[in-house]
Amino acid sequence: AEENYKSISRGGGKLNMGILVTGANGFVGGALCVRLKAEGRNLRCAIRTPAQSEDSVPVGEIGPGTQWGEALHEVDSVIHTAARAHTTKDEVPDPLAEYRKVNVEGTLNLARQAAQAGVKRFIFISSIGVNGNQSTTPFTAQDTPAPHDLYAISKYEAEQALQQLAEETAMEVVIIR
Repeated sequence: AEENYKSISRGGGKLNMGILVTGANGFVGGALCVRLKAEGRNLRCAIRTPAQSEDSVPVGEIGPGTQWGEALHEVDSVIHTAARAHTTKDEVPDPLAEYRKVNVEGTLNLARQAAQAGVKRFIFISSIGVNGNQSTTPFTAQDTPAPHDLYAISKYEAEQALQQLAEETAMEVVIIR
């Protein structure tokens, strides 16, 4: 929505508030950054590795201890696309714990810091897998969640944690499956 990109007065001058996109090197985040840049949006793209362009900011691995201060500076909207996604050769002792570390704890850590930084809207890219893995009709927002794998379980848990945070803060949370 256009209200996310308005200018606000601060100290007599104008400051164009921006958008932070996490997972900017990923499939969804990368495409989103390209689109928002083409539209001329004030954009900051969070990536794990050292900065690759003037609008990217390295944050390292996403987890419960990630510090988002620099990335959230002068941002009023966050679009969180980063996640620990499906892994084909997961050789960790507790795969669900690894998904939760990034997808639940890491997401909630970012959202808390965003709320503290005055971010107005947090958009969480979840997974249609939260609804299950099959249906004879199209999934809807009213469907009862039925996550079918560890990734979908962690995304659903993150949704629930973000909904709770939204009740406790002034930040709007939007969940997209």
